[in-house]
Amino acid sequence: MGTLETRSVAFGEARLPLALLAALTPVLVLTFIFCEAGQMNWVLEVAPALIGFVALAATFKRQPLSRFVYVCVAVHTLILVYGGYYTYALTPLGNWAKEAFDLSRNHYDRIGHLALGFFPVFIIKEVLLRVTPLRRDGWLHFIILSIVLAIAAAYELIEWWSTYLFASDVGAAFLGSQGDIWDAQWDMFLGLLGAILGLLLLSRVHDRSMAALDARLHEGVVKGCEGVRT
Repeated sequence: MGTLETRSVAFGEARLPLALLAALTPVLVLTFIFCEAGQMNWVLEVAPALIGFVALAATFKRQPLSRFVYVCVAVHTLILVYGGYYTYALTPLGNWAKEAFDLSRNHYDRIGHLALGFFPVFIIKEVLLRVTPLRRDGWLHFIILSIVLAIAAAYELIEWWSTYLFASDVGAAFLGSQGDIWDAQWDMFLGLLGAILGLLLLSRVHDRSMAALDARLHEGVVKGCEGVRT
């Protein structure tokens, strides 16, 4: 592919991620500056999204992902930011649900851990399909779900370590167990459940988005070859 065609394809694929990043940036900056829960808590809660941004940007030129994945990353980021701004135990949405449905606790952290499986599962699936010889069969889904469960378990370890590494109030807010002795087990289970639901509900949408990306990249290669001949 010629240089101009390569740049054109790269620019075309970058438009949506850049637009999403432009929309998220003021939200990230403002919630960090005026965070009700404190800036350290914000950093702890939102760090996974920020690390993900860096990883996606670093690998974009070599391996862009489907537009569906970038939308999932943006939605997941908003969920993390909301929890980081208030702390998961004190989110207004969770407190409203607690009062409206007579719940024993603020369950927004359950939503956060469900999202920890629901959205990243598509990144894991797409990366495995693009960079490994794995095929679309039962083993692929088993490996995807195993990775999600491993990430959910690792996140529980990070929450545990945070209570020792940071001030007790910050660590306790990040841990967010709200007195539930089974909180870690619930969090891991919900991460796995979120991944299963994501694959069941949106796998076909993701597949179509991946196919559309492949078609656009192939079209760019063809045009580049035609440009070289002429």
